[in-house]
This record gives sequence, C-alpha cells and structure tokens, in this order.
Amino acid sequence: MVRIVVIGAVNWDTTFFVNRFPRSGAEVVVERISHVPGGKAGNTAVAVARLLGPNQSAIVAGLGRDAIGTEQVKIFENENVVTTGLKFFDNAESGQAYVAIDEKGANTIFKLWGANALLTPSDLDDPVRRGLIEEAAIVAIMGSPLETAIRMAEIAKELGKIVAWDPGVHAKLGLEKVHRLVKDIDYLLANENEIANLTGARNPTAAAKRLTTANGDLKTVVKLGARGCIMFSQEKKESLQSPDLSAIGLKVVNTLGCGDAFLGAFIAALSEGVSDTEALKWGNCAGALKATRFESRGSPNRDTLLKYLS
Repeated sequence: MVRIVVIGAVNWDTTFFVNRFPRSGAEVVVERISHVPGGKAGNTAVAVARLLGPNQSAIVAGLGRDAIGTEQVKIFENENVVTTGLKFFDNAESGQAYVAIDEKGANTIFKLWGANALLTPSDLDDPVRRGLIEEAAIVAIMGSPLETAIRMAEIAKELGKIVAWDPGVHAKLGLEKVHRLVKDIDYLLANENEIANLTGARNPTAAAKRLTTANGDLKTVVKLGARGCIMFSQEKKESLQSPDLSAIGLKVVNTLGCGDAFLGAFIAALSEGVSDTEALKWGNCAGALKATRFESRGSPNRDTLLKYLS
C-alpha cells in the first residue's frame, strides 16, 4: 500500500564539479562530470522509498517519451518507487538540469522544465492517479505547475490527507499568488531564501507569522543548511542543530538535493506516526548525510539513517 505520493519535477542532472565558480567571461576547469537522475520530486520519492521500503512511495510527474523518460522509469522501479502516476508527453523533452558545484559543495543550477511543465489539474482526475492519492496518508508537492499544485492540495485536503509543500521556484511568486495553495497545506518546508521570497520577510520568525495569515494551522519548517532547521507552529518554535559531520569523519561534497532528502525523511517519519520533533530529527540527519554524497539522490537508506540518529 502506498503511504506517500510525491508530485512535481523529475529531471536528468548533468553535474560539473569545479574548484570555484567563474567570474563573468572567465573560464574554469571541470574536475569531474556526472550524469544522474534528479529533480526535487524524484529525489524525494526515492528518499521515502529508501526509508519505508518497496511500494510505499509513488511519483506523479510528467516525462517526455524519450530516452531520458525511459531511463527514469527504470531507475524509479529499481528504487521501489511506484510509477503508475507518471504521464508521458510526445511534444516535450523530459526535464533536465545542468548543475555546477564548487569545492565547498555550493551549487548553481540551470533547468529545462520540459514535460514537468505540462502536467495539468485534470491529469489528477485520472483514475490511477486519483487512486494513489486516495490510498496515501501523505501528499508532498514540489515543482509542479502552480494550478496543478493547487488542485493536488485541494484533492488531498478533501480526502483528509497530510499535505506538505516545498515551494521551490514558486516562492518568488509571493504569498498573495500562492494563497490558495497555502490554505490547504499542513507543512511548508523551505530554505531561508525561499521563505523570504515567499513572504517578503528576511527574519524566519516574521516570515512564519505572515504565513499564518493564509493558514492559521500551518506548520512552517525553515531549513538552514549546515545550521540545522527551525519549526514554527501555533504552539511553539523549535530549533535543531545540524549534525557535526566532521566529528564523525564525513565531509560535505555536494549540497544539491539535501532539502529533498530532508523532506523525504521528514514525511517518511510522519507516516510512521512519530512526533513532529522526531520527524525533524529524521529530516535534519538525512539532509546532512546526503551532503556527503556526490549524487543528487544521495539520501540514506533506513539502516544508515537510524545508525547516525542513534
């Protein structure tokens, strides 16, 4: 039985590793290059599957009817992610991302949305996709076209599901334009830049307060990278420090996908009925461990996560 449905972007990542980012007009040597699956929704669906096991995680997304799309399906199936929610388009390429990463793990990203941009609200009325939503306990939304994301949240809320949203690029639209989506979600997970773009407030506490004007019951998680995370709710504000990776002999090599690993572990924990505090610990640890892996989908499996949590 599927416990979590993730809807959003699936990309093929071409990643360049460099010592430093070039200035305008300058040239740097590429030390290493990789071609790996990525995309926020794809990464998160895989992160969930690695923690919960086969057929517990499903992906809803658009892919091109091309070689990349075919390969993505094989990879999801190898990761035990349910793929019946995927839709294939003849008139668009599968999503792609071109990523540069420096020696400190920081990144810059260029994206081709491709088929990711073509999934419509009506696609969610397909009996198979609707069935996945009805079956799941949690729906996570990230990287879908805005109207499709709004409809997904509406359906999930009508069915009494827990809804989590990572705003990503939609944060730049501002709170007024995403108000219809925010009112139907339970958890909003965003980094500092996203939360500031979404609300116009640089201070996370002020940003969380503004979000309650759209949804008084909303729980807001601000991801602070190496500094951990903060959760704001009506009841309290809770902070967690990020694990000290150097103290356990690990090194940051790529921060791309850390937020996806965080979200995947967070909702996986919630699906097991643990407290928000415990779910934050899962997310915080998974995000940190992912940073020690080169690949975008470098989230830990269950044994690894529980080992470091202990």
